[in-house]
Amino acid sequence: MEIYVGNLSKKVTKEDLQSLFEKYGTVSLIKFKKDLFSGESKGYAFVVMPVLAEAEKAIEKSNGKKILGQKIIVKEARSHDQDWDKRGKRGRPF
Repeated sequence: MEIYVGNLSKKVTKEDLQSLFEKYGTVSLIKFKKDLFSGESKGYAFVVMPVLAEAEKAIEKSNGKKILGQKIIVKEARSHDQDWDKRGKRGRPF
């Protein structure tokens, strides 16, 4: 399952997220979203956990926790196709 982690401090590292989420199970990937020009974090990341039960527990236990003084938002990531359909458009965005 892909997990969205938002409201991150720009100082949060991959290791910070790894140590938080691996308490609940296997973490296979962590992807930070960065600004193309500055290279700075956009304040959110995606964590991939292959075991559904572990991912659900991680979401439940991590949502609202503080990392580096900021309360994080943790929830199941939505696919881009879902966002496109919600705007009243059909098919792929390309």
